Amino acid sequence: MTQIPTFALRLAALRAQFGQPAAPAVAAALQSLSLSRAVLLATPGHAAQAQDMAARIGAGVVAVLPMAAMHTPVEVTLAALPLVLAAKADALISFGGGSVTGLGKALALRTGLPHIAVPTTHAGSEVTGILGQTEAGRKTTLTDARLQPQVVIYDPQLIASLPADITLTSALNALAHAVEALYAPDRNPLTTTLALQGAQVLIAALPKVLENLHNLTARADCQYGGFLCGLVLGQVGMGLHHKLCHTLGGSFGLPHAQTHAVILPHAVAYNEAAVPDLLAPLAAILGAQTAGQGLHALAQRLNAPLSLQALGLREDDLDRAADLATQTPYPNPRPLEKPALLALLHAAWAGQPPQTRGSHG
Repeated sequence: MTQIPTFALRLAALRAQFGQPAAPAVAAALQSLSLSRAVLLATPGHAAQAQDMAARIGAGVVAVLPMAAMHTPVEVTLAALPLVLAAKADALISFGGGSVTGLGKALALRTGLPHIAVPTTHAGSEVTGILGQTEAGRKTTLTDARLQPQVVIYDPQLIASLPADITLTSALNALAHAVEALYAPDRNPLTTTLALQGAQVLIAALPKVLENLHNLTARADCQYGGFLCGLVLGQVGMGLHHKLCHTLGGSFGLPHAQTHAVILPHAVAYNEAAVPDLLAPLAAILGAQTAGQGLHALAQRLNAPLSLQALGLREDDLDRAADLATQTPYPNPRPLEKPALLALLHAAWAGQPPQTRGSHG
């Protein structure tokens, strides 16, 4: 008897706009939602650009808060909250990468304010109801429909000046969402289709962007690919790769996107030992025998970060990282065994190629 597939979809009320200049698009979104007192969020390093964006949006922005920090520390959110309330804000605009989007989500959850996201990297978190935040040296993940921004505006002109290294690592961060969706236990036909399409678009567009950072067509393709990967992230649970990245970022302070870039080939190779059939379509897109090898070769070709050592992790920290990764593990197709995880982390720390199917413990 033929088995009928059973699955469910969560489709948020989301408006995403592609290819238009950001400032007038934000102004129009505020007007269409009858909002007139928005607070624009950014990082301290982009305070000047945030002020310029606020000026171009116009009178609908009443304050600029360049306070966002990597890994969305709860203490930063709590410091920003009274400032948002004092501004009598009726909307939040996050202008920046995943750190700014995270602050916007955390504030939206606490205030109930609508959130317009203007992403300037390829993290993809702007299309999810998921928040990763840090408190007391631990990164935790929260899922809530109220975290989902209502409007997302993708402007390729806005990211034409995004440096090559940030472009690359944030796109690999987005790619990781698609990759882990391929073996997620709650995957479904739509998420697999979105994941493979998102991966294909990113893998094709990234070399073109890195060859010419002002190639707006390739920039727009990267935005679209990151959007698809973000949609997938909002539908299914993540596994070992994200557990390791959250552990290394939240407990050891490693940079978010760069850590994703280093870990991805290794986590995929680890899981490929258990589910080679689910990762075979990704290997085909990469033109490689295995997905893990293909991702490592892609990282080498694009000059992506390859070692945790270069990101500042000490070799002495690997044992503790393996212990933390096995605590409250995320659903994963291959069991998280400490000896095998330690071998994975040692290879990633040293910048070695990922272990293949035949070499796992």
